[in-house]
Amino acid sequence: MNEEKNQKSEARIEKFVTIAQKVGNQIHLRSLRDGLAPMMPLFILAGIAVLINSVFLDPSGFMNNVLSESTMVTWQGFGNLIINATLNVAAILFVISLSYQLSKNRGYTNPIGAAMAVLPAFFTFLPMLVTVTVDEKATQIGGMIAYSNVGTSGVFAAILVGIIGTELFIKLTTVKRLQISLGENVPPAVANSFNVMLPAIITVSLFALLSFLIQLGGSDLMSLISRFIQEPLRAVGTSLPGYLLLVCLGNLLFSFGIHQSVIAGPILDPLLLLNMNDNMAAKAAGTEPPHIITNAFHQVFGSLNMASGSTVALIIAIFIFSKYQPYRNLAKLSLGPNLFNINEPIIFGLPIVFNLPMIIPFVLSPIIGTVIGYAATSLGLVSKTVVMIPWTTPTLISGYLATAGDWRAPVIQVLIIVILVFFYLPFLKISEKVAIANAEKA
Repeated sequence: MNEEKNQKSEARIEKFVTIAQKVGNQIHLRSLRDGLAPMMPLFILAGIAVLINSVFLDPSGFMNNVLSESTMVTWQGFGNLIINATLNVAAILFVISLSYQLSKNRGYTNPIGAAMAVLPAFFTFLPMLVTVTVDEKATQIGGMIAYSNVGTSGVFAAILVGIIGTELFIKLTTVKRLQISLGENVPPAVANSFNVMLPAIITVSLFALLSFLIQLGGSDLMSLISRFIQEPLRAVGTSLPGYLLLVCLGNLLFSFGIHQSVIAGPILDPLLLLNMNDNMAAKAAGTEPPHIITNAFHQVFGSLNMASGSTVALIIAIFIFSKYQPYRNLAKLSLGPNLFNINEPIIFGLPIVFNLPMIIPFVLSPIIGTVIGYAATSLGLVSKTVVMIPWTTPTLISGYLATAGDWRAPVIQVLIIVILVFFYLPFLKISEKVAIANAEKA
């Protein structure tokens, strides 16, 4: 009877895993994840620029006795150029990267051709008139591209154009009547450009026509997408309940052997990056950052530097409280990688995967870190995260850097780790007893 129940339980788990894998491997979600990856170094560079401008070149900061105010303000321009070239053109970079990755995932042989067709399609979504303030008077100017439209606020438009435009373009290139052949003696680069000429023209023209009709009605697609798609999704996904649901779901998948980035990455990462970019831009402009939950908040408090389940606390619990030698040996091997947020050794070695006593704290641990970090930030006990940091940045250092030098952030991280050590402890003891019993039985 027990064997039959176990078989049914294993069958249900296997079915769940299969469904999750299918969802994670869905081509558009996979392309979103692949498209974001090449942009991370640029966002980190923007974060470094914000950090330098806000900490070392802040006229009211600790360097005011070393450098003159005029010198610091002048050199802030260098950081602002970097911010404009990375953070404030994020939507342009993303539509190129997404189209290229989606084309590759579709097996299309000319991915750069698709990206070159989709990029101008994205530009057709921009408003023809941009409102600027001159001498406290709002004025509309034509023939201008505003950073505000091609930065953070344009990311969801980039996603829609990148996916729909690429799919349309690839579909059109399969229509033989739309292919222009110049013969076999023509260089391949020239032949490829003529083969995709008509599909590119049709793709851009269709997007331009749609945008033109919307603008005739007094609005623009960029604003409509932001108002009715981007902001509602962001309000749900980066609210405290929505964020916790997605992060815990990602950890649940990881506990069944599916990396959390397969599901949470394509859904959560774009929303967190939007908030992160807003905060970096606000800090660079000298205004109050608007968001608590960001990409850096996730690293610093939610998952303690991208270590799913905050497994650094589990390793500390093993060192302090465990006498089971196999666990202690594994903790020694896992400590080095874990310091730089590589936690697969402990997840698959202990294991946490398919180990019910350890799955429970692994899935629920983000709630503790997130609630403490969120409460501390909302109460003003710690600064908001305004600097994009590499995911391998060690804990404590990460808190200090992500908050642009707030020493209280590492203190909050230490508090979270201490609480998580005792949260993991009873489940660790149960897991030890199960492991010992299984070893004796074997």
